[in-house]
Amino acid sequence: MPSLDLPALVARLTLEQKVRLLTGADFWALYDEPAIGLRRMVTSDGPAGVRGELWDERDPSTNIPSPTAIAASWDPELTATLGQLLAHEARRKGVDVVLAPTVNLHRSPYGGRHFECLSEDPVLTGSIGAALVEGLQSQGVAATVKHFVANDSETDRLTYDAQVDDRTLRELYLAPFETIVRDAGVWSVMAAYNSVNGSTMTESPMLRAILHEEWGFDGVTMTDWYAGRSTEAAARGGLDLIMPGPTGPWREALVDAVRDGRVDETDVDAKVLRLLLLATRVGALADGPGSRAVEPWTDAESDALVQRAAAAGFVLVRNAPVGGTPVLPVRPGIKRVAVIGPNAREARFLGGGSALVFPPATVSPLAGLVAALGPDVEVTYCLGARGHERVSAADPALLTTPDGEPGIRVEFRGSGGEVLGVDRRLGSAFNWNNAFEGVDPALITEIALDAVVTADQTGDYRIGASGVGRYRLRLDDQPAFDELLELPPGADPVEGLMRPPQEWATVALTAGQAVRVSLVHVVKDHTADEDLLVSMQLAVDCTVEDDDASLAHAVADAAAADLAVVVVGTSEEVESEGFDRTSLALPGRQDELVHRVAAARPETVVVVNAGAPVLMPWRDEVAATLLAWFPGQEFGGALADVLLGRVEPGGRLPTTWPASEDAAMPSTTPVDGRLDYTEGLHIGYRRFLRDGVEPAYWFGHGLGYTTWSYDDLTTSGTEVAVTVTNTGDRAGRELVQVYLARPDSAVERPVRWLVGHAWVEAEPNASATARIGVPARAFEHWADGGWVREPGAFTVEVGRSAGDIVLSVEV
Repeated sequence: MPSLDLPALVARLTLEQKVRLLTGADFWALYDEPAIGLRRMVTSDGPAGVRGELWDERDPSTNIPSPTAIAASWDPELTATLGQLLAHEARRKGVDVVLAPTVNLHRSPYGGRHFECLSEDPVLTGSIGAALVEGLQSQGVAATVKHFVANDSETDRLTYDAQVDDRTLRELYLAPFETIVRDAGVWSVMAAYNSVNGSTMTESPMLRAILHEEWGFDGVTMTDWYAGRSTEAAARGGLDLIMPGPTGPWREALVDAVRDGRVDETDVDAKVLRLLLLATRVGALADGPGSRAVEPWTDAESDALVQRAAAAGFVLVRNAPVGGTPVLPVRPGIKRVAVIGPNAREARFLGGGSALVFPPATVSPLAGLVAALGPDVEVTYCLGARGHERVSAADPALLTTPDGEPGIRVEFRGSGGEVLGVDRRLGSAFNWNNAFEGVDPALITEIALDAVVTADQTGDYRIGASGVGRYRLRLDDQPAFDELLELPPGADPVEGLMRPPQEWATVALTAGQAVRVSLVHVVKDHTADEDLLVSMQLAVDCTVEDDDASLAHAVADAAAADLAVVVVGTSEEVESEGFDRTSLALPGRQDELVHRVAAARPETVVVVNAGAPVLMPWRDEVAATLLAWFPGQEFGGALADVLLGRVEPGGRLPTTWPASEDAAMPSTTPVDGRLDYTEGLHIGYRRFLRDGVEPAYWFGHGLGYTTWSYDDLTTSGTEVAVTVTNTGDRAGRELVQVYLARPDSAVERPVRWLVGHAWVEAEPNASATARIGVPARAFEHWADGGWVREPGAFTVEVGRSAGDIVLSVEV
């Protein structure tokens, strides 16, 4: 507990001072209050790295694996260590509160933010989410669990009303939040945009009745950004903080509401008290407890952890024999490897939206394999097929200023064309939020980018702009376009950041040829008290050969190689915050690419670089399939480690991968503003089990490089003991999964539900025993406003996945 008398500090503040603290000072920070020694506290997005207050290449962030990749490790200890690394990054950037983890469930594989959430299962989500919170907060940096609650879709996410029955809400969607509040003691909760059962979450009675009164939460409840909608209703509930600021529905309006007796000042005092408790926890109050010393990390240590964590999340779902031996790990003595695919050289390391950071450097699959295989193995590369239609942000290696320096010249111009400020930037993606290198935002009417693009290969170059608003492009001082770029009607505002409209011109360049590029963005009208958020990109890509030629090239490379590694995946066009997916198919002609390469080279390994399930119509044609998710900045090194057998692929599926889109899956599209959770308890593996449908790969599935037998299952009190033996020829790890079942239940239940998990390790021919505690809650269901245990026998089931049960016992 804090040593300061926090209620006494609150009593020293005027009403105006107290209310001022309850709305952010700017986009990321909270107000200071010198009268009580409170310094400014800073928040930051953080699921895959801590962004800080800047959002560009000038302040890079270590990019850890995305949440689905972390959850695929099923490893709370590793996750807690990643949380400690995030705490180090937070303190390095002056951040007190990290806006992570996201623990909404994988209700539907169509969810656009699927990659940023952890799992379809509430127990696994709670276990991994709690570990990340504990790792962060052990270093004195606050975690923020989000988005409370039922914010499981992106379509109309700002306004939809999720209709969820009480039992489903308690047993699925609230469950990971409860674990993280009660067991991990999280210091902050973020209320979602959406409504649940008619009440918008920032005004929901659940904030007070469940978070505070039932679970004993003593931390800060904040809005999602711009989710604060009301003065009185939100202030009388459990909401504490409106973000961002300085605008919002409280401020003077809340002062007036208290003066008029419409809001009780004791409610305001309670909010400020919780805010000051957060300040003591992160070391933001003078004379209070200071920030705990954050464990220091060198660059080499953080890179090594990210690489280890990526490999721990890779899920090997297929490893068939070729010539009598599984194709992985790669056999010694190969001489030629064909690396193919759109994500081999330009991989996706992380997802879009609030999970997006700018890493200091990245290692692509191609670069990782070239480095690991060494000079004695010839590695060829071919695109094979495009994975997206958008023009990517320009590779900084192609760019110089007109003066010949690396980067782009940026000018901020006034209404008369006068230059108000100049900057040189080394990236090509820009995000400014009321911070324009010392220039008053109210004076800016244009932002101009000036650069020279030098071709690194011969081909057709698309050069243009990504953004919202009016853009003018000149190439070698000749007009190329003057276009107003607009989002489609009804689009989420985040789509303007993650999947903005584009325009481009095409020019043929030979290797070494240069073209002068001038791109001008006309800034929309704004007033001095409005935030000026500008997001724009200079977009450049090159097409060397069309898809037909590239497919033929890939087949020829594969046929001439000893091994083909095909890296396919999604793009920001289909997986990002702000919109849901419309298809689970890989974009473009990637499926055709895999079919054709597998036919030409039996020893084909497919690496799927996607944050969420995709369809794999070729899955039985290839020798091996490795699911890599969005694995962070050390993708290439981790991939080489796994393919070459330096480490095992450590992951198991945190969500079920469907075989097709034929089986109905929960919809992400509201109807008349309502999103009905009609599937109830049956999401993910629970739905496949109920309907008797075989997915492509079950929740919990994953292969290593050795084999295991399950020998014995015993129970004692609340503990399950499972003995397994390594029957292979190399050391390994095995994930033991424990489920419960109640086939003759008098109440509706899933066929089985996960209740615990643990890893064991053993040398060849050695045995190990996993001991897994089963909490009392696992036997209970929600009924009549409380938790109830149905009398009678339950079945403890132990398996390799939700669809592969190998031992069971009745208890």
